[in-house]
Amino acid sequence: MTALDPTFLDRIHGAGVAAPVRFPLTSPIDGRSLASVADCGETEARATLDLATGGFERWKRTTAYERAAVMKRWHALTVAHEAALAELMTLEMGKPITESIGEVKYGAAFVEWYAEEAKRIAGETIESQFGHKRLLAIKQATGVVYAITPWNFPIATVTRKIAPALAAGCAVIVKPAEQTPLSALALATLWRDAGGPPEVFQVLTALDPRPVSAVLLGDLRVRVLTFTGSTQVGVHLYERSAKTMKRLALELGGHAPYLVFEDAPLDKAVREVMACKFRNGGQTCVCTNRIYVQESIAAAFTERLAAAVAALKVGDPLDPATQIGPMVDQAGLAKIREHLDDAAALGATVLTGGRPLTGLYHQPTVLTGIRPEMKLMHEETFGPVAPILTFHDEAEAIRVANGSPFGLAAYLWTADLRRAFHVAESLEFGIVGVNDGVPSTAQAPFGGVKMSGVGREGGHWGIDEFLDLKYVSFGLQV
Repeated sequence: MTALDPTFLDRIHGAGVAAPVRFPLTSPIDGRSLASVADCGETEARATLDLATGGFERWKRTTAYERAAVMKRWHALTVAHEAALAELMTLEMGKPITESIGEVKYGAAFVEWYAEEAKRIAGETIESQFGHKRLLAIKQATGVVYAITPWNFPIATVTRKIAPALAAGCAVIVKPAEQTPLSALALATLWRDAGGPPEVFQVLTALDPRPVSAVLLGDLRVRVLTFTGSTQVGVHLYERSAKTMKRLALELGGHAPYLVFEDAPLDKAVREVMACKFRNGGQTCVCTNRIYVQESIAAAFTERLAAAVAALKVGDPLDPATQIGPMVDQAGLAKIREHLDDAAALGATVLTGGRPLTGLYHQPTVLTGIRPEMKLMHEETFGPVAPILTFHDEAEAIRVANGSPFGLAAYLWTADLRRAFHVAESLEFGIVGVNDGVPSTAQAPFGGVKMSGVGREGGHWGIDEFLDLKYVSFGLQV
């Protein structure tokens, strides 16, 4: 039985910005028609920004306790609608239903965290060298926020961005990925149900994001841009934002290494690598793209990993037994094929998988014989493909891991405490998982270095992206 109530679906469609033109949505599971949503452009973007600007002026004057109360109700409603939100997510992007349920919990955790963090925004008093002066540093909401979110985590990346912004007192305009707008619209519906002002959290759906972004990026009233997506697009947005001096929080592409050292218990290491690589069918920015195994255990590790990958169940993501669902669209599937064809042409060996299935499905794959010039060594495959390489010693492991312009996430498995600290501190990445293939959590910072972005989401660091620091000097007339 479906968890989606038809009346809830009707209200979802009413939560977005209206437009005279609409575009259709189909499910990657089987191509079924899901819905149609507004195809917004410049006119809708301007109107939305006008509403957000007025909403911000009112919302920023609410107390932290008032904002927290709304967000706590929003969190409770998100948890209460967990099954419906998970099913909606699976239908629109193909994530296995068990993972969708996990994402709803993860996404709700950001709302819960920042409902509390709103009450922890604190300034400072500064000692003055003059007896008649009092010096203060206070934090205030920055302004209207433009959030551009991806399709691979259509609930968690929305709440991870906007929950801190709303807690800080900002108004937010969300432009969700064209493949997955329904999840964002559902969150906006629940926000309104919780008593949240509609103009403070608005969703602009668009098949082509460029007209909408042209308006919002060019307007001084938008003070913060937060974006998750490719490095190429992130660099473009960085350049566009310079003219209006927007603050930026950019979570961009990654090319995560996983280092497996010879003292690792093989079964535990395989389990963590599997969780890291094949979650969401390999369609995450923090999935490992390069698995480096120390030479002395490479044969044994590779044999066990290939067997585990061959046993993964590919199928209907609405079936709780499914572990790998469809890719999100034809472009994603084509990139997997491009990378595998290139690797095969340059001498890679397929140990398991390697072939497309019907529709948007692809076999989970393990490769060996990887060479540095292969495309999958420089680009995110964004699919269920695990290339295995080897290294000789710790120094080489660190060198090859850092030999990438990207620096989002990295992982290692070792039982040696000295090595764990040394390697973790030596890796040039914003996130490091030590014996942990899935380290992300709401209370911790999430973000990268080098070409993987600027700024942080999560924890108390995440709310700082939406707060301006103001210095106030009081001269006391005596």
